[in-house]
Amino acid sequence: MTVRRRQAARILLLDGQDRVLLFLGADPAEPGVTWWFTPGGGLEPGEDVRDAAARELVEETGLRGVELGPLVGYGTVSFSFRGQRYEQEQWFHLARTEATGLDHSGMGDAEHAELLAARWWTLEELRRTAETVYPAGLADFLERLLAQGPPVVPVRL
Repeated sequence: MTVRRRQAARILLLDGQDRVLLFLGADPAEPGVTWWFTPGGGLEPGEDVRDAAARELVEETGLRGVELGPLVGYGTVSFSFRGQRYEQEQWFHLARTEATGLDHSGMGDAEHAELLAARWWTLEELRRTAETVYPAGLADFLERLLAQGPPVVPVRL
């Protein structure tokens, strides 16, 4: 099977109570398997990571005027979706918002079909959940971000 390589921008979006926004997703090729993940998506041709993060945030949440903070993390993940293998380089921006009402109408039909729910999670809820959350180690990473602020150099996740 051919592996499709792509680059993606992701957002660790925190609200005024330090809760992080995660989406519940599923792969139609694997019924019954779900996971929680951060907003974000693939870079379009000629787009840089920051511009992609800003675009994806508006498309997926409807939130406008959110000030993107610094790049705080990066990593490479391998996964399968709809029978296609991917290797994805991804970068995580930190962002904050006071608005928590979401509008998913900017998502494409395919994205909308795979998005099962959206939820603002506390650090404690992340630590207690038995559900799959990406990126792995998100609770520990968020705890460090909240206690120490953004790292000088983005951290490998």
